[in-house]
Amino acid sequence: MNFPFYIARRYLFSKKKTNVINLISIISVAGAAVATMALVIVLSVFNGFSDMVASLLTNFDPELKIVPAEGKSVAADDPVLTEIRSLGEIDVATECYEDQALAVYGDRQATVMVKGVDDNYVELCGVNDILLGNGHFQLHTGILQYAIPGVVMAQEMGMSARYDGYLKIYAPRREGQLNMSNPTENFTTDSLLSAGVVFMVNQARYDRSYVLTSISFARNLFEGQGMLTSLELKLKNAGQLSSVKRKIKKIAGERFRVLDRYEQQPDTFRVMQIEKLLAYLFLTFILLVASFNIFGSLSMLMIDKRDDVQILRNLGATNRQITQIFQLEGWMISALGAVIGIALGLLLCYLQQTLGLVKMGSTEGQFIIENYPVSVHLADVVIVFVTVMAVGALLAWYPVKYLARRLQINE
Repeated sequence: MNFPFYIARRYLFSKKKTNVINLISIISVAGAAVATMALVIVLSVFNGFSDMVASLLTNFDPELKIVPAEGKSVAADDPVLTEIRSLGEIDVATECYEDQALAVYGDRQATVMVKGVDDNYVELCGVNDILLGNGHFQLHTGILQYAIPGVVMAQEMGMSARYDGYLKIYAPRREGQLNMSNPTENFTTDSLLSAGVVFMVNQARYDRSYVLTSISFARNLFEGQGMLTSLELKLKNAGQLSSVKRKIKKIAGERFRVLDRYEQQPDTFRVMQIEKLLAYLFLTFILLVASFNIFGSLSMLMIDKRDDVQILRNLGATNRQITQIFQLEGWMISALGAVIGIALGLLLCYLQQTLGLVKMGSTEGQFIIENYPVSVHLADVVIVFVTVMAVGALLAWYPVKYLARRLQINE
């Protein structure tokens, strides 16, 4: 057995000459444990919110989305896209064409994002799960074109799920000169009937601005015949997402970008990651303050064991070994606190997942979910443990070095 570790372990659990040293050691372990527990819980809550947002986007955003690296649109029959469609891992491939336009209904108008999709869009994602109304997912019937607007947009435009008349869509012409004498000639105009439903994703970006319709309508409106702005994919096995994404990126080269759900919502998830990082740094600072008890505990322990140090030296222990004893003592206090804190944190996360101990609000139905979401990631647990050990090592190093010189325990 390692000699410094053996002595340090005995010092950790043995009774000291001065009882206050035992008390300070217990407080040191408790402080590290509480701070560690807080880190595990807070990071897991941020993970829970991130996973919840991702699940809300599942019914609108595809598993993978391929967009041009330059420009808005590309030919639908591009050889690269054709090769990607033919991959055995692809279950559904949907062509999409989307762009901004002006929507007018009655005396109200709004700038909207018109998203034209193939008829197999319903197979691409669970769009049926986010539809509200008495109708069903329908984009066109013969020459008739239908609209499925976001729920907030429909409310602001004064439309119900099944509105009367036409929703007029105006898009600026891409070619030709501006006619200032007759501005209406500068726009392509078309109309959409009601499909009897609206969609609700619980994301303002979509619910307030998007209108789903057929891709043929969007191509005619935006003068993009034979073009697409994105190719959206659903995999046969979602568990192969990372490997299939790498394979598609290799085929796409630099001409196309391959985006997963998180990359399709960069702003949302970037903000959440920044908040998580700030919470981690703030709690690490609290951990640092709480762990200063280790400094006091080691200082008093070295004074208390001054006679033991002389005995160990007489028995042949080197100065380096004696110094390592007290450094290991500090690390063991941190490790014990980290293990206890992680165990308590995981236990509370489990209880929150199963029992919902902490509610989002007192009013039922006020939020999308009733309880704070929790998702424990192994990487976060490892990061927390390493952080606690690093803080413990830092706080153990200085008092040992300083008091070693004072007590003539030089390396």
